[in-house]
Amino acid sequence: MVYFEYLEKVKEMLTRAAKEQQQVIEDVIALLDHTFSNGGVLHVFGASHAGIITEELFYRAGGWIPVNPIFAEGLMLNTKPITKTSALERLHGYAEIVLEGVDFQPKDVLLVHSVSGRNALAIDIAMFVKAKNIPVVALTSVAFSSMQPSRHNSGLRLYEVADIILDNYAEFGDAAIGLPGSDLKVGPTSTVVGTALLQTIMVEVARRFAASGKPLPVFVSANVENGEEKNDYWLEKYKGRVNYI
Repeated sequence: MVYFEYLEKVKEMLTRAAKEQQQVIEDVIALLDHTFSNGGVLHVFGASHAGIITEELFYRAGGWIPVNPIFAEGLMLNTKPITKTSALERLHGYAEIVLEGVDFQPKDVLLVHSVSGRNALAIDIAMFVKAKNIPVVALTSVAFSSMQPSRHNSGLRLYEVADIILDNYAEFGDAAIGLPGSDLKVGPTSTVVGTALLQTIMVEVARRFAASGKPLPVFVSANVENGEEKNDYWLEKYKGRVNYI
């Protein structure tokens, strides 16, 4: 049926990712397994809608506790006017302000999500953390990004800076579904595909922890009886490493 076109498109992208990026996915799984096993945390950054991925991975029932969100003033979707988010993510030098107070340690990992991968802030953040010898994973669209010049003064795009590239296969402009009689497209795919890829990775890391008998720092829903009590131990353990707890 016509109205299933978006679902079929997303399914196609996920199937392609599973086939073409198996090694990349396994590399990220191994990296996070090592990071969490050694008490490290996953820092996550994305601006505007890219920040939805950050929210998805943080403080989520069934999700990992050692995930540190990097939320930045003026880059969330409650910013008014909303166009301010676009201006700030193009601003050179803002990264140092955004990252102030973030406790980066050598055992950590950074995930940066930017669909276009061309704006200064995401690239600056990746460069800043990479300079500390901390692995950087980019969630981006290589096809989209490679069709546009960088807005960073280095001329580099995010996929040219990060250590591991996880491709969300978003089309140019992100929207994927054409409309009859129009040159416009609707139905952006980057969030749903990116979320599915990352949750696939997080689930497999948890599976490996469980198989090896390691304690699992995973959130239990606060809406499950005694759920909050079960979370208290891990929240205390990661206090100071994970902002907002």
